[in-house]
Amino acid sequence: QVQLVESGGGLVQPGGSLRLSCAASGFSLDDYYIGWFRQAPGKEREGVICITKSAGGTYYVESVKGRFTISRDNAKNTVYLQMNSLKPDDTAVYSCARGRGGKPYNYCSRFVFNYDYWGQGTQVTVSS
Repeated sequence: QVQLVESGGGLVQPGGSLRLSCAASGFSLDDYYIGWFRQAPGKEREGVICITKSAGGTYYVESVKGRFTISRDNAKNTVYLQMNSLKPDDTAVYSCARGRGGKPYNYCSRFVFNYDYWGQGTQVTVSS
């Protein structure tokens, strides 16, 4: 049974940091690309960052470059999203998702339809 479980969200002051975790079960992370998405109130879900099967990172939101980093621990079957220098605009529900199979090792996507399993999401609130 495929499952993705996010954790690590919470309330943080502007300029603070959080590390989100996406624990996967039922499949091996290094066989799929994994994306982090976020959805702010009243806005559409957007792809933030993705990690390929070969563990390369791809950013989709210009504003997070230099602040967010994606990584993967194959032994723990977990993907991490390290978020530094957080801003109020980063407030959203963050979700991880598994990419569809059969893609090249360096493939990633920012589009929701290219993902087949989703976690339940974790709330990140950046506020003073």
